[in-house]
Parts: sequence; C-alpha cells; structure tokens
Amino acid sequence: MEHWVYSISLFNHVISFNMDTLITMWLSMLILIVVAFMATRKLEMVPGKLQLFSEGIIKYFNNIAKSSMGNDEAQKHIAIILTLFMFILTANLVGQLPLKLIHLHTGELASPNNDINMTAAMAIVVSIYYIFYGVKRNGFKFFFKGFSIEGIIITLVDTLELFVRPFSLALRLFANIFAGEVLVATVLSLAAVVVPLPFMLFELFVALIQALVFTLLSTTYISLAIKEE
Repeated sequence: MEHWVYSISLFNHVISFNMDTLITMWLSMLILIVVAFMATRKLEMVPGKLQLFSEGIIKYFNNIAKSSMGNDEAQKHIAIILTLFMFILTANLVGQLPLKLIHLHTGELASPNNDINMTAAMAIVVSIYYIFYGVKRNGFKFFFKGFSIEGIIITLVDTLELFVRPFSLALRLFANIFAGEVLVATVLSLAAVVVPLPFMLFELFVALIQALVFTLLSTTYISLAIKEE
C-alpha cells in the first residue's frame, strides 16, 4: 500500500517518514489522552459508566498479569501492558473511521497498524523491555536459561526465539489489520450500501482480538523473562 512519504536530509542521510501513519498515530494518542482525562477527571465511589468501563479494563489485565507473574511484579508492568492494549485497540478502531474520505496526494488515512513500521516499532519496544527486565532479574544468564549439553539444541532454539518474537508480533498485527482494510475496501468498491456492513462489524471484532493477542503475548513474554527458573 502506498504511503505519503516525506523525506528530509540529516547529516547527509535521507530520513523518510510515512506521514499518513504518523497522523493517525497522533490521532489515536490524542483520543486516548482525552478519554483518560474524561475517565479520571471526577472519580466517584459509585462510578459512572466511563469510570466503570475503565476500571473494568484495568481489573481484567491486572488479574491476567497477577496470575502469570504475581501481584508485586504485575504492579511493576501493568502500565506498559495497559498502554499496549489501549493504544493498539484505539489505533485499530481509527482505521474504521471514514478518514479515507480525506483524499491525500498519496496514501490514505487508515489505521497506523496497517504499516509494518508501526507494528515493528511496538514489537521492538516490547522486546527491549522484557530483555532488559530479564537481564535485570537474572543477569546475563537470562540468555542461557535451561542451558545444558544434552539440551543444547533447545537452548539455541530458545535463544533464537528472543529475536523471532518481535517479528511474529509485528507481522501478525500488521497482516490482520492490513488484510481487513483491503477486504472492506474491496467490498465497498463492489457494493457501497448494506453489503459491506457485516464485514465492517467483523473488522471491529478483529480490532479487539488483535489488540488482545498482541497484549497477552507481550504479557507472557515479560512473565517468562522475569522468572528465575
């Protein structure tokens, strides 16, 4: 898919930006900031609908984190877990807004997650995060967990997996969101009324599922990294 590419020269090196991705990424962050402000502006003992919804999301992921890494560790990592889920979900849903009606010279205003650069950046951040905490907790033996002469093949596979994980996270999210938007666009080109509705509703479901998958896998990777065994 063609992007609106803006290039600048810095120290004799050309740096390119996908501006359509950046715009929808900033839009997603702005929406999250506004919703977070509204949800926390006036907290009550008897919560309103938005506060209740927000607390439900926090409780859900807090319980998942506690079940996999214990309460103390969960409180250390719940911030990045919640941020990942809320940003990915919001970014996926932004792709369902009729922003394509705004015609750019090149590219289109779609979900930022239909750009492999966006999903790869998040996957790399997650990888750096859990490797950092794995080394912090276990030292450099983190890279050789379960090492033994008899199990050297398994050890090599486990070490390779550290570098494969970010690619699998990035490709899974990108491929599902990109394929979904192509499907909806194709159906819209064939029939603009009624027929695309089931596909658009299905994409809302996919947006939620892919946000959950990315976040739950990231939680699992963090949990595995900080365990001593």
